[in-house]
Amino acid sequence: MKDGVERILRKTPLFAGLTDAETSALAARVSRRKFDRGELLFNEGDMCEGLFLVAAGKVRIFKMSPAGREQILSIEGPGSSIAELPVFDGGTYPASASALENAEVLFISRKDFQNFCREHPDVALKVISVVGSRLRRLVGIIEELSFTTVRQRVISLVVRLALTVGEPSNGGIRVELTKSHQDLASELGTVRELISRNLGRLQAEGFIEVDGRNIFVKDLDGLKREQTAAG
Repeated sequence: MKDGVERILRKTPLFAGLTDAETSALAARVSRRKFDRGELLFNEGDMCEGLFLVAAGKVRIFKMSPAGREQILSIEGPGSSIAELPVFDGGTYPASASALENAEVLFISRKDFQNFCREHPDVALKVISVVGSRLRRLVGIIEELSFTTVRQRVISLVVRLALTVGEPSNGGIRVELTKSHQDLASELGTVRELISRNLGRLQAEGFIEVDGRNIFVKDLDGLKREQTAAG
């Protein structure tokens, strides 16, 4: 079991630079936990108990409004760390985390992780880098929610998918949606009905064709123009 933990730690960017002896010492402080799909790792507002490292599967970080609307902040996969900030400030978890699919995580208690960072300042510097990157991502989410319409967000999503995972198909680009409209709504800061409505409008306008989970992008250049023109 310890050897398995050490292999996971070596694949985690925070600890990739540790020596074998240091990795072994850290592994002795780690516990392994498994979560079923949909199971909570922690709730927003819970006191921070420690740091989580994703070993397998995916974990989603999200906030829930008083009205029950969900905003996904990020989806973390193997090698990612979760809850770095509250580990150091001693506060509560600022968001909730749940398994997007069956997942395995490593857990290091707050006290053990703080002590380890005191002994290994390079790890603390990597934590600052991770937190800084996460802050930039959150600022981007705030800007998008504050200054763009749902139409623009949907168009940006379709364009991004077309450019990254799209496949040529009948003079256009085929994109397969791997998430439900509800999950997309949670990522884009809206509701499921508006996702469906905006996809329908884009189809009626001739930019795309929707067939179940497949979206055929017929006018990518036109969509790009709409990204800034939509209002």
